Amino acid sequence: MTPPPTHDSNLSLGERRADALARTSEHVLRAWREFDHAREIETVPSAELRALLEEPLPEEAHDVIAMIDHAAAVLDASLAQSRPRYFGFIGSSGLEVGAIADLLAHSYDTNLAVDARAATDLEDQSRRWLADFLGFPATGGSFTSGGTISNLTALAAAREAALPDSRRRGLGDARPTLYCSREAHYSIVRAAELLGIGREQVRAVAIDDERRLVPEDLDRQLAADRAAGRTPVAVVATAGTTLTGAVDPLDAIADVGERHGVWLHVDGAYGLPAATVPGVAERFRGLERADSVTVDCHKWMYVPKACSAVLVRDGDRLARTFAHDEAYMPHDGEHRNAVDTTVEYSRPLRALKLWMAFATHGARAMRGAVARNCDQAQLLYDLAAAHPELEVLPHRPSLSIVPFRWVGGCADPDAHNDALCAALQRDGRVFVSPATIDGRVYLRPCVTNFRTSDDDIRALVDVVLALGGNCAALHG
Repeated sequence: MTPPPTHDSNLSLGERRADALARTSEHVLRAWREFDHAREIETVPSAELRALLEEPLPEEAHDVIAMIDHAAAVLDASLAQSRPRYFGFIGSSGLEVGAIADLLAHSYDTNLAVDARAATDLEDQSRRWLADFLGFPATGGSFTSGGTISNLTALAAAREAALPDSRRRGLGDARPTLYCSREAHYSIVRAAELLGIGREQVRAVAIDDERRLVPEDLDRQLAADRAAGRTPVAVVATAGTTLTGAVDPLDAIADVGERHGVWLHVDGAYGLPAATVPGVAERFRGLERADSVTVDCHKWMYVPKACSAVLVRDGDRLARTFAHDEAYMPHDGEHRNAVDTTVEYSRPLRALKLWMAFATHGARAMRGAVARNCDQAQLLYDLAAAHPELEVLPHRPSLSIVPFRWVGGCADPDAHNDALCAALQRDGRVFVSPATIDGRVYLRPCVTNFRTSDDDIRALVDVVLALGGNCAALHG
């Protein structure tokens, strides 16, 4: 075997390449095997590891195998959303072929700012596959770093549609407005801030008893703003709110949007994959009428972060919003570079992990995993509702978020649930995060992991019951 050439920079692993890759593979395989089973206690950083993480900048080289071992120790002592009893936040579960895809993509370090030949074709194919999977008639779109950038991209296109040439001239004396439910994700407000619309011009539309946007209130607010000389830029419907998983009534919202001639964006960063699940899909009726949608594949499509997507019905809308002609950016005839349709310049091949997931496992398996999580949420709701010391919301979960709280035997239920959540995180058998709903503190487990079993759901309730009844210990 021919030895690798010597590099004056000393930044190649050289003859240690095979050993380094083999040791990394050992750690990864061990982690995958461990993720198949829940831990009874979460690993915490050792004193030696904490000391390592306080060391100053190294000037000299260290053995790569030792550094790989240290890196693996850091990750093992970190919170990992891949573990089957991690219910804390809506996140990925580290699909194995997705991790392999990241290793491949980062090794080649392809830049999709301009045409990257086969990688560009793969990204286009992945976008078409994703649109087909969701049932959304997209003709354009891109992969981004997350839902915030995806929502920003879509709403920038909506602003250009509502206020043509605003990207060049600015907003001037225009009075733009934006509409979403009061439980929409904060990224919508952030987009309004960045696009010059302003946070005070984001209209918080009323929600109903199931925490869904009320179309009648949306209609009223749109009419009032039109009458006052304001320019509505977009209506944002949420397909799976972060707080409770509510799905806004897309069809009725589309009716209102069409009546007022306003762009409809669906923020489905979390919940949109459930639009493919029989028995759940009807909640997403009207999705195909949206002008744009966002979905975070690194949430409920299980691939590792970061892999979000924004899809648009009319791909030309993105070009009108972002296309430009700079001397350093080659253009070949009518060919559009990715930077002509996206916010970003340097763009990694994020789509490869989704492509690998679809190509390796198939859409049916992906759909089945989402359906299983929805069923597990219903199981969790029933288990919590059946216990007299636990309280659930008055409506069943729309998707896979199941807020519930301890209400038995303590003088201040909100303080108790705060303390209980902290105790659960210290205990380590399960991980949940708190949420405040209508002024009351809840535990807010989210089920978005393909590894989670029904037994893990039962274990969550058992641990809550085991820790929740000891008021003195929790508040001591």
